[in-house]
Amino acid sequence: MPRIIIYVLLVLVALSLVPLGLIYKAQHEGKSRTRIQVVYDMDDQSYHKPQTVNSFFADGMAMRPHPDGTVARGMLRDDDGYYLGVERDTIFVERLPMPITRELVDRGRDRFNVFCAPCHGQSGNGNGLVQLRAAALAEGTWTPPTDLTSRTVIDRPAGHIYNTITNGIRTMPAHAAQIDPDDRWAIVAYMRALQLSRNATLEDVPESERALLGR
Repeated sequence: MPRIIIYVLLVLVALSLVPLGLIYKAQHEGKSRTRIQVVYDMDDQSYHKPQTVNSFFADGMAMRPHPDGTVARGMLRDDDGYYLGVERDTIFVERLPMPITRELVDRGRDRFNVFCAPCHGQSGNGNGLVQLRAAALAEGTWTPPTDLTSRTVIDRPAGHIYNTITNGIRTMPAHAAQIDPDDRWAIVAYMRALQLSRNATLEDVPESERALLGR
């Protein structure tokens, strides 16, 4: 094949790549003008902004209320034992509805120190900073927080403690809005650990660890 023909073919091949380069450049570089749309599809459609009037509906509102019974995906919460702490209508569940792991207890300690320790104290004995301040003021209107390591609380079912965190009890406010169900159970798990640590006996310590107690 003559050399001139080879050169011509190479030039043609190079020129054929120019359109591809221009297309790539057009697709990836920034643009100062909106691209031309031949078919709009759903890219540019009319809609009503929230909190505006819409005469199409009888109530004149653009925002539509959720149909009765609407539940967000994954938020049905049909397990009363887990989400309410009760079973068989009003009977509190006795035990935590999940395995107690180190990660669960650690999470419970973190949330306990944030939401519970200010009143109940980090040891759970009811001598938190809020309690100490209220006792110092001695105004006569303060109800001391419960000792969470007392026999009364130890004997309560796990669901009872979960329900107390959720809905509050006596002068203690509800914490459902601040603490999600997973963290409420984590706090219950940590409270059980506090109760065990405050009321433990020598028999509760593994024999392999007992020698360390005298150090």
